Amino acid sequence: MPTAKSEFDDLHPCDFYEPDELLEANQMYTVYEIARLLQGIEPDAELDPETEDVLLDWAIPWIIGNADDLVVATPRSDDEPGYYGLAT
Repeated sequence: MPTAKSEFDDLHPCDFYEPDELLEANQMYTVYEIARLLQGIEPDAELDPETEDVLLDWAIPWIIGNADDLVVATPRSDDEPGYYGLAT
């Protein structure tokens, strides 16, 4: 059910990182690493599955929204995730 804005103490702009602010030009990242970086967490930080699921809810739309600025690498094996990096 929707909640009135007045129910919240603080409202903030919905700003997200630009790809070149978040990712290093010479590196490739999994969606899991990008999810952590978007929240200011180290890319190799250990997270419980529930927290990781919430972070992925933020990362996947960010990747889709910034697709023009990203490249995707084919996984090197069937059990490895895909990697994303800056297109430039």
